[in-house]
Amino acid sequence: MRAELTAEIKAIARRQIAEDGPANINLRAIARELGMVSSAIYRYFASRDELLTALLVDAYNDLGEITERADAAVAEVDPTDVEGRFVAVATAAYAWARAEPNQYLLLFGTPVPGYSAPTDTVAPATRFTSVLLRILDEAGRLGARPVVVPAVPPGVPDDLQRVRDLTATAASDELMLAGMQVWTALFGAISFILNGQFRNVIGDVDAMFAEFARMLARQVFPHESDARR
Repeated sequence: MRAELTAEIKAIARRQIAEDGPANINLRAIARELGMVSSAIYRYFASRDELLTALLVDAYNDLGEITERADAAVAEVDPTDVEGRFVAVATAAYAWARAEPNQYLLLFGTPVPGYSAPTDTVAPATRFTSVLLRILDEAGRLGARPVVVPAVPPGVPDDLQRVRDLTATAASDELMLAGMQVWTALFGAISFILNGQFRNVIGDVDAMFAEFARMLARQVFPHESDARR
């Protein structure tokens, strides 16, 4: 019964986010909708921030699970198909964002004023990043080099080494930096589409994103013909 009521509270909070944004989650309004006295809801979530954290964890885990499955489906057939794995992961992330735009924008939209995410969100938040790192690791093992090899700024190698130490990733600094740029571009494209930046400019944004995903993949995981240019 507690699990069911917790799920109802979250569902109402997600609806509030869709209507008024995450900064305006209102526990008292949720209690009224559920027919509870205001004080009763605090037995489930002690504050708005605690409820917001639970919603963030759920959203990160949803995105992580979907992209993990997408990568696994390709990797089980051919783990060396790093381009195909990246495209599958990018496509899965995009499909989830289109189906759950408020969930996506909760993660990657405007930060909530006064809210600081606790450590509870770290592990769920890194699930998607870990998928990308596994693909980069395999690409590095295969000897892949980005089409445009980045100049790694001073100081950044130490940061990248910490990531390698934490994730057991063996990709080179150049490959990891290129992967980060592609990761940024991927979510930038999704955010632009969800926020209507291409409205009245591009009609079929889904087809455009599909090509974006292939272009981004080939920047980091080039075909042999790309690498010879």
